[in-house]
Amino acid sequence: MKVLIAPDKFKGSLTAMEAAEAIRDGVRDVFGDAETMLCPVADGGEGTLDVLYAAGAERVELSVRGPLDAPVEARYAVLGETAYIESARACGIEFVEPSPETALAAHTWGVGELIAHALDRGARQVVLTVGGTASTDGGSGMLRALGASVTPSLELGGGPLRTVESVDLSLLRSKFAGVDVRVATDVSNPLLGEKGAAAIFGPQKGARPAEVALLGEALGRWARALHAAGGRDVSDAPGAGAGGGVAGGAMAALDAVFESGFDLVCELTGVPAALAEADLVITGEGSLDPQSLDGKAPAGIAARARARNLPVLAVAGRVTLDEAQLAQLGVAGYRALIDHAPSLAYAREHARELLRTQTADLVRAWGA
Repeated sequence: MKVLIAPDKFKGSLTAMEAAEAIRDGVRDVFGDAETMLCPVADGGEGTLDVLYAAGAERVELSVRGPLDAPVEARYAVLGETAYIESARACGIEFVEPSPETALAAHTWGVGELIAHALDRGARQVVLTVGGTASTDGGSGMLRALGASVTPSLELGGGPLRTVESVDLSLLRSKFAGVDVRVATDVSNPLLGEKGAAAIFGPQKGARPAEVALLGEALGRWARALHAAGGRDVSDAPGAGAGGGVAGGAMAALDAVFESGFDLVCELTGVPAALAEADLVITGEGSLDPQSLDGKAPAGIAARARARNLPVLAVAGRVTLDEAQLAQLGVAGYRALIDHAPSLAYAREHARELLRTQTADLVRAWGA
């Protein structure tokens, strides 16, 4: 029997590769002769770099300006002439204590520093992942770090953009001649409006209704300034709101095109080839919840397996989907680690051993 093991990370406990290894051990505890194919996945958000490193990418580390100016130790990945930049490594939400003040002040300058570093090392393609940021600055900090200038001169962050009048992209564009830029995300939110970056993601970053309104106004002015400078009009572009508008800034000023973060990672880790050989698919992540139905990595794996009529099992930290929703995903059986732990803290601390034992229990029941 050949088993494709393709989990996402268990946030706060295990990387996607660590989760895949624990699931593999559980499978082998029951089916000792099973051939396991480990293809850890991600959806283009936090954790993508760890999956790329597992696929053989070079790890590059440097210190950059963090979302509130204090330096942070960041990293990116390189495969050939392509640099994979995870925005959250420079301006992730974990670098701030979210508040109304940080919601307005957080910026993406460090993301621009990562990109500049990659270009200096010879990258000819940049793939930008945008999930998990602390900022709602429309990518303005990133673009300014790369050579864009604004009038009047403004502090960094999303809030100050409410007074931006114009932006000059000429120096920035000269640096990107012959460079292909892609944004890897499965988020479809526009930059502006009731489903835009400020309205949907701002509250997660500390914004109250007043800050959400201010950031929405600021992003509107920023989008108009970019368009007036010769950039694409991204006000209503699907996906432009991802990463607090980092995606929109890249689309407007760097001519970035979108690609599915999940599809990108699947190709790099060999999911299509493994599916062609598999008899069983096991996926999972920290939480199987209603968001899992909307494009997250386990749903993508389940959909690809379903297309080949392959059985899918899932192991997660917790499962809040009901039987009908699990059936919609195509999951034939599941286990939740929290159901077999005395507390959430215990489940997180002992995630690897719980994942192994619950995988064994699940595949044993499936094979009975």
